[in-house]
Amino acid sequence: MAPHTSRLLLGATAAVAASYILRRCSPGYKLNRLMNNNLSLFQGAQRRQVQTLAGGRHAFLLRHWPKPGVNDSAKRALVAKAAAGAPSSEVEQARIELLEAPLAARRPKQLEAHGDVREDSYYWLRDDDRADPDVLAHLEAEAAYAKAVLADTEGLQEQLYREMRGRIQEADQSAPLRYQQFYYYTRTEEGQQYAVHCRRRLPAGVGPPSENDVMDKSVPEEVLLDENKEAKPHKFYMTAGFTESPDHRLVAYGEDTSGNEKYTLRVRDLASGKEVLAKPIPDTAGNFAFANDSKTLFYVTKDKLDRPHKVWRHVIGTDPAADVCVFHEADDSFYLGIGRSRSERLLYIHAGSAVTSDTRYLSADEPTEEWQVVLPRQTEVEYSVEDRGDHLFITVRDEARPNSELLVAPIADPTATQVLLPHREAIKLEHVEASQDYLVSFERVEGLQQAVVYTLPGDGSMPTQLGEGKPIQFEEPAYELSCGAQGDFGSPVLRMHYCSLRSPDQTIDFNMATGARAVKKVQPVLGGFDPSRYVTERLWATAPDGTRVPISLVYRQDLARLDGSDPMLLDAYGSYEAPNDPDFRSSRLSLLDRGITFAIAHIRGGGEMGRRWYEDGKYLKKTNTFTDFIACAEHLVTHKYTSPQKLCIEGRSAGGLTMGAVINMRPDLFAAAILGVPFVDCLTTMLDETIPLTVIEWEEWGNPAEKAFYDYMKSYSPVDNVRPAAYPHMLVLAGLHDPRVGYWEPAKFVAKVRELRTNSSLLLLKVDMGAGHFSQSGRFDRLKELATEFAFLLKVLGMQDAPLQPSAASQP
Repeated sequence: MAPHTSRLLLGATAAVAASYILRRCSPGYKLNRLMNNNLSLFQGAQRRQVQTLAGGRHAFLLRHWPKPGVNDSAKRALVAKAAAGAPSSEVEQARIELLEAPLAARRPKQLEAHGDVREDSYYWLRDDDRADPDVLAHLEAEAAYAKAVLADTEGLQEQLYREMRGRIQEADQSAPLRYQQFYYYTRTEEGQQYAVHCRRRLPAGVGPPSENDVMDKSVPEEVLLDENKEAKPHKFYMTAGFTESPDHRLVAYGEDTSGNEKYTLRVRDLASGKEVLAKPIPDTAGNFAFANDSKTLFYVTKDKLDRPHKVWRHVIGTDPAADVCVFHEADDSFYLGIGRSRSERLLYIHAGSAVTSDTRYLSADEPTEEWQVVLPRQTEVEYSVEDRGDHLFITVRDEARPNSELLVAPIADPTATQVLLPHREAIKLEHVEASQDYLVSFERVEGLQQAVVYTLPGDGSMPTQLGEGKPIQFEEPAYELSCGAQGDFGSPVLRMHYCSLRSPDQTIDFNMATGARAVKKVQPVLGGFDPSRYVTERLWATAPDGTRVPISLVYRQDLARLDGSDPMLLDAYGSYEAPNDPDFRSSRLSLLDRGITFAIAHIRGGGEMGRRWYEDGKYLKKTNTFTDFIACAEHLVTHKYTSPQKLCIEGRSAGGLTMGAVINMRPDLFAAAILGVPFVDCLTTMLDETIPLTVIEWEEWGNPAEKAFYDYMKSYSPVDNVRPAAYPHMLVLAGLHDPRVGYWEPAKFVAKVRELRTNSSLLLLKVDMGAGHFSQSGRFDRLKELATEFAFLLKVLGMQDAPLQPSAASQP
């Protein structure tokens, strides 16, 4: 090519490039991009109006528009309303109307069982590989739509995020736990998302354990694991089963980097910081136990359906391929766990289904010996085990003892049991904590927790009776009490955690010998917080069958009007005998300090009121869970704590099932709902044994292969009961990699509601494409998601401009 020709071509190319750059930098180009190429719809005065909107705080009105040719008249009407100064509610309604909600394609599939045929138009949304382009495109379209609808709350979301993060003392430390020759603790660092696991050695000559122990900070800190460093290469990061070897030289832990709850086992040498496994062991369940030789490590692996089913023995320094399977649970309805007793004498394999369990034990000094069964497996019998000396404490539940009783038996013959704490109809025995000289029973009376201390024989012999126990007293009307991590087996100190809806978490060390207690740490709440400004109450609603159902609630005393006009967020769970206790969360202050009441409905199916409470909310009594919730909502309305126009509800997982069911039953009773990873397609899932955990779940929900369960489950399954109705506003959340509730369940529910509903309330689906059942793993990332949820609530309640009013002046 001639030189002058080359110069001409280069000059032309440069001119084109310059023109392209100028065009991209021009105000018109930027505005057109903001409007998704819709600028050409506006000329003259209207274009000037558009330019004015784009340059101010109303720019969000022009974003997320559909492409030209779709809803063009609605776009012009929106600009006209905004330019004319129409009320913000009218402008926002016009903006929402022009946005295009994703409509999932209807691909009818017939599902037949017991001669009954159900048509599922959205079955195609299930993709076990999470790779189908049509499915991913639909989920991404839903995410884009949710972002578009909430565009007017982006500033509020950022404000809420700053508020919630501002209450956290970012550089913080847990109360140190004294164990053998170390104090163990975790700490967090300024700006970091994850925990740092640490220890400090006890100084020489330190006295016996006491509630007054204080860690000597002059002793050098050892960092055992810095999760922040490990998390850097990953978008998602979670650890499980952090376990130290008995000689204190190694730590084992599981690492999940996708959210699918399959943990890769890693073992680290603390002196060198190097990994000691020949190669990491994948697909474990995340719980581990060392034998006393500190080189033998037991772990649990999962099957293809995510069921923990095998226990393996690994010897540090050997190839994991040579590991020995020491127990295989063949029953698909059972799952396994491995643990080490507090006494350090025994290792336990726990096998359990929803209603049956058994335990095997092995001397921690003899890791290659055969495991022994404590009590033979019996259907509908559950038990747990603690050991002390030459005897075992066995907490057992069966049909005759639904609230459990405590037995004692010699290790030499665990079947030779004697009763220590007999079954009590009014008291639920949840578990016991055994130490060398004391036994503590954690119990529930009328739904409230308590701990009772018993003194054991000083010579270490097996007790035949317990004598009078001493309850540890707490004063608030509703609270959460839990047993914390414990120190040395011979220590008289019991560690507990206490909180309530208005009281931040307290770490309490209680001296069982003297009755003295010391608060070792109170969760800091920054940004202005005075617990005396909040009122917590315990109410009782009456279900349709006459059952009294407890409600816990909290509100700001100076902001609540209690005349029926207060907005409220009502939370519930109601499954698996899992208590939904009234705990403290500083993030909730962003609602309470705007005048929103928070409440928990302690409905049947949960574990708050004893075993019968659970059994009356499962199987063929599951609808009690839903009618209890509706009764609680009606009680709160009747007694003027809120109104249907101001009552918002939320539930996660099985609690999301509760939300889906009650919305179908009484859509008129609620203003809005948040459904987190909701189990809303329960009938289809329970019929499909290829879905992870289905077989295990039959003992919770029933097996719909039996017609009675099929018909009953079909009567309440949320996806199967969506109907033409005016549904409340909904925000539905899911995780693409969720192994517990497939993302397709909430996706199908939203698609069907969008198809059949008779109104135009907000209906949003957000699928986190990089997380699982428990949402984002980083503490700040989770706050961003919570900020979105709270912004949604404030938007639908018309409270976007409601000012935050901290209950106390912020401390410098």
